Amino acid sequence: MNIGPRTSGPLNIDPALTALAAALRGEGPAVELSIGPDGGLVVGHTETPGCDDAVAVVRTSGSTGAPKATILTVEALAASSMATAFALKGEGQWLLALPVQYVAGIQVLVRSLFAGTRPWVMDLSGGFTPEAFTAAALELTDKIRFTSLVPTQLQRLLDAPSPDTLAALRRFNGILLGGAPAPAALLAAAREAGIRVITTYGSAETCGGCVYDGVPLEGVSVRVTAEGRILLGGDTVAAGYLDSPESTETFFEEDGVRWYRTNDLGTLDDNGRLTVLGRADDVIITGGVKVSAAHVQAELEKSDGVRAAFVAGVPSAEWGQAVAAYVALAGSVEAGADPATGDHAVVLEQQWHQRLGLLAPKTVTTAPELLMLPNGKPDRLAMIGRLNALHGGK
Repeated sequence: MNIGPRTSGPLNIDPALTALAAALRGEGPAVELSIGPDGGLVVGHTETPGCDDAVAVVRTSGSTGAPKATILTVEALAASSMATAFALKGEGQWLLALPVQYVAGIQVLVRSLFAGTRPWVMDLSGGFTPEAFTAAALELTDKIRFTSLVPTQLQRLLDAPSPDTLAALRRFNGILLGGAPAPAALLAAAREAGIRVITTYGSAETCGGCVYDGVPLEGVSVRVTAEGRILLGGDTVAAGYLDSPESTETFFEEDGVRWYRTNDLGTLDDNGRLTVLGRADDVIITGGVKVSAAHVQAELEKSDGVRAAFVAGVPSAEWGQAVAAYVALAGSVEAGADPATGDHAVVLEQQWHQRLGLLAPKTVTTAPELLMLPNGKPDRLAMIGRLNALHGGK
């Protein structure tokens, strides 16, 4: 185990790069990265019985329950890196702006090792700020530059962009955006600003994003079952979970192809482009009516002043489940506020009831931002807990 001390400044990723390089060559056990109590990077080694070609063990985000330890092999990571380079039309230098212990972060290191380039680490000791991102982006020296962000990070960069921040964003040949659904307004604002954003879909179980802008990467297969469940297949699929027996409900092989059964619903158009509709467990049954949480969320995010929304069902004595929403409002939304109370949220709720009728959320709480996990994904469990408490079962 290697612990890199850290008081402030960027993480020292050299021990992680050394350990990952050895594992990729088959000269070391699987690497598991974590952050120690002092904020330093801990490079651990994990035995993976029955999987001799394991390179990394990556914990899932735990946004819907206990994190699972996902085993990523040489073959899977190599396939993912090559397919990413093909989709992005080149290899280059990466900026690490996400926690390194999750799949999007560790992939920055792995892609850099395959490309033979040196990643630059953003200083996150003071949190993610436009100033720190801009300073890190300006340190990149390669002519081809990439980074991975989550929607919340990109939103912060665009909320009050300085000319330097916009210039830094435009320097990237591609910005992978994943971890959570990106609001359409955010994507439109980024592209209008001349920023090359690529939306990604995937998970730790597929070495991260394996579908870019709805199109599967080279060597990746996508199917949608009759029930609408998304299946992802190909060489990027993980070997399985370390800490639980492999279930054929999650990973399976068919005609020589390894598949991962996601918990997401989607559709494929005639050209094979994937649209993700939301999680399979996001269907809310309220008063006998099935409501898509993703549909309600999309409608809420169309409203002026709404930065992002999270929608879930909460227990209700009257309805069985009630639609509830945790809504992030922009910093200044005074225009159009309710004349009696000055509360912009009141006006929004009135608009939602007019637009959605019975599907409108019955309980709403607002905040400057959604509650987030360290990897930038929405903290679903925490927000559901808040909404449950607020609704009170009525």
